Amino acid sequence: MPMSQDPVELLWRQEEPEPRPGLSVGRIVRAAIELADAEGLEGLSMRKVADRLGFTTMSLYRHVPGRDQLVDLMSDEVMREHPKAPPRQEGWRARLEAIARQGWEIRKRHPWLAEVRGTRHLPGPHAVAHYDDMLATLTGTALRPSEVIAVIGLIGRFVDAEALVLVETQREERRSGVSEQEWWGSRDSLYEHLDRYPAITHLWESGGWDHPEDSFEFGLRRLLDGIEALIHERDENRDETCRECGKALEPTASGRPRLYCSRACQQRAYRKRNQHPPSREDR
Repeated sequence: MPMSQDPVELLWRQEEPEPRPGLSVGRIVRAAIELADAEGLEGLSMRKVADRLGFTTMSLYRHVPGRDQLVDLMSDEVMREHPKAPPRQEGWRARLEAIARQGWEIRKRHPWLAEVRGTRHLPGPHAVAHYDDMLATLTGTALRPSEVIAVIGLIGRFVDAEALVLVETQREERRSGVSEQEWWGSRDSLYEHLDRYPAITHLWESGGWDHPEDSFEFGLRRLLDGIEALIHERDENRDETCRECGKALEPTASGRPRLYCSRACQQRAYRKRNQHPPSREDR
């Protein structure tokens, strides 16, 4: 039976046993993931997926309205591969680091996931569960709610940026048939010009390129260091500044902690939460 054409209902559908034989949303999505893993997102089309399954292109449209909806379904399906979040007793840094590494491993298996850019890709249940796990790592720390969301968005964009390097490398290797190492190894004429640049020459002679830093490991550590410094700063000023405007909070007669300096700031924070639901860029 054809599935609902509403993209939200399609993503959040109740999964049912697959018919045998025949097409289903699950089979279409798995075939599309295999195709994108092999050829990248640029190689994905409804026609290629149909050919892979041995059906006509039109038959796919009875189950999935189009390529954009298919990409959203694929993205949510690979989010299923995230393991359960580490337990809370491990501390926010260990938990956030573990989840970031899980995301990196998934993008190494499915580099095309980093190519799914933009703010208008609908999240499905697995993506939302993963986003919720990430937010939960920092919920309860001294960070303001807006800072929790900003930090998780920063980590997500960092992981995607690192994965895009894999995407670009694989794309060029498929296009040229030449590996990255072979391509740069054949550029001797370029290296002959570089000795006129003092900083490059100094770092080269000092062995800076002999054992390069792992860009993912280095970047993740520095990001977590910065987040840790911010949490430490917020801990020192906990309950002393308004979560909305950052102004100093006056102590209350009861001694109970306050979140906002005024009713107006509290209302602004409420309106923001209701007017700006989380986009994919934040997840």
